[in-house]
Amino acid sequence: MPTLKYNKLAGKHILIIGGTSGIGYAVAEASLESGARVTISSSDQSHVSSSVKSLKAAYPSAETHVSGHVCDLSKPSLEKDIENLFQACGSVDHIVFTAGDRLATIPIQDANYENILRAGQVRFIAPLLVAKIGSRYLNKGPESSIILTAGIVAEKPIPGWSVVASYAAGLHGMVRNLAVDLKPVRVNLVSPGPVDTELWKGMGDGAKKNMFKEIEGRVPTGHVGRPEEVAEAYLWLMKDSNVTGFVACSDSGTKLV
Repeated sequence: MPTLKYNKLAGKHILIIGGTSGIGYAVAEASLESGARVTISSSDQSHVSSSVKSLKAAYPSAETHVSGHVCDLSKPSLEKDIENLFQACGSVDHIVFTAGDRLATIPIQDANYENILRAGQVRFIAPLLVAKIGSRYLNKGPESSIILTAGIVAEKPIPGWSVVASYAAGLHGMVRNLAVDLKPVRVNLVSPGPVDTELWKGMGDGAKKNMFKEIEGRVPTGHVGRPEEVAEAYLWLMKDSNVTGFVACSDSGTKLV
């Protein structure tokens, strides 16, 4: 039997921060299907427990390869909480950051010091600290990586999203510089467009359906992205040890229209 060259995630340990739902959960599924060991984290113990249970049920042969830990990224104790998470996880090969909180889609006239800082804690400050702390727990070398998550608003402006866009665009610069600071460990970014996840559940079914219909009529692919589609970008960035400081877009062609 020939040496397997392409199943590069087999036996690797992947920590997915924000892995209990949406894109993060899809990355966990894809990683298990690739033979990896997965640890998921989010801010809510019940979500962590139920997601670990669901993953074990879906992949019974990988039951011993799934674990979970709570880490609330919204608290003032952020840095210590991240340190505790990595101490619980131990050494890892890849760190995937898909965590997010409610989008700060506030008019710029309503932005102030407090809500601007609050909007950036989970989506900007937390990933920077995860990279700082997590780099000590990553196995060294270009086969290891950190993958952060932004959004297409960094490149495609949306009215009323100035606060969100500022942090999303900042992540582009963050990963490029971290790729230099943390070399030879690789640091990359996935920038999704609209994706059908739990992020939109607060809109109500009617508003969400109308929004998705408008998007589908506009984007070249004719459909809103699914988490399992976007997850493929993370798998590629984990597996290709020749890529660093890169932004991978999975956006239904949103930037083209």
